[in-house]
Amino acid sequence: MKRFAGKVAIVTGGGAGIGKSIVQRFHDEGASVAILDRTATRARPKSRLHFQTCDVSDETQVAQAIAAVIKWAGRLDIVVNNAAIADPHSGPAEDLGLQDWQRVIDTNLTGSFLVAKHAIPHLRRRKGTIINLSSTRALMSEPDTLAYAAAKGGITALTHALAISLGPDIRVNAIAPGWIATGPVKKLRKLDQDQHPVGRVGRPEDVAGLAAYLASSEAGFVTGQCFIIDGGMTRKMIYAE
Repeated sequence: MKRFAGKVAIVTGGGAGIGKSIVQRFHDEGASVAILDRTATRARPKSRLHFQTCDVSDETQVAQAIAAVIKWAGRLDIVVNNAAIADPHSGPAEDLGLQDWQRVIDTNLTGSFLVAKHAIPHLRRRKGTIINLSSTRALMSEPDTLAYAAAKGGITALTHALAISLGPDIRVNAIAPGWIATGPVKKLRKLDQDQHPVGRVGRPEDVAGLAAYLASSEAGFVTGQCFIIDGGMTRKMIYAE
C-alpha cells in the first residue's frame, strides 16, 4: 500500500524505538519523512528521508527545524510527536527536584505543543493531521513516576484541546502505548509475555500500524481521541495471590 505517496511527515524522536518504526512504516507507504531528533545527524540518509537535529523543548530549534523541512519538501501533511525522555522513574515526590521535574515536562509535554504550534500553518494548508504519543501511564501508575505520568496525562488533554481548536482543518489524535519492547525480545521473561491478555508484550510495529491508520484518510472521521494499545493490560483485574 502507498497511502502516503506524495505526502510529507515529521516524526520527532524518530531515530530509535517506536519513532523509528513509525518512520519506516510511513516511508514504506510512500511518504517523505523528516526525522527530528537530538542525534538525527548520526543516521544514514535514505531516499525520501530528511534528518534534522532538534531539541523539541527549545522553541527556536523547533521553529528552525520545521522551516528546514518545508524548505526540503515544500509541504507538510503529518506530524507525529514521539520525542520523549523515556525513563518514567524519577524518584520519590519529596526528593524530586524542580529542575528534574521541568526537564521531563519540557521534553515530553511542552515539546509536543511547540512542534504542533509551528507546524499548524503548514498542516492547515493540507488538511493535515497530528498524532501525539501519550502512554497508559496517563491512566495508571507505578510508584515514583510523577513527572512522566503528569506529562503523558497532559498529552492526552492537549490532544483533545488541539482537536477542538484546529478542527475541521486538522485532525489530532493520540496513541497511548503500554509495554512496548524496544530492546531484544529474548531478554523478556515468559511471565512478562503471559501477563498480557494477548499473550505477548507489544512491538514498535504495533504502534506504527495504528499511527499509519490515524494518519490516513481511512481515519477521516476520527479526531480528539486517545487510542490505548497495550495488549489488554488496562482492562485486566489483578489480585495478589
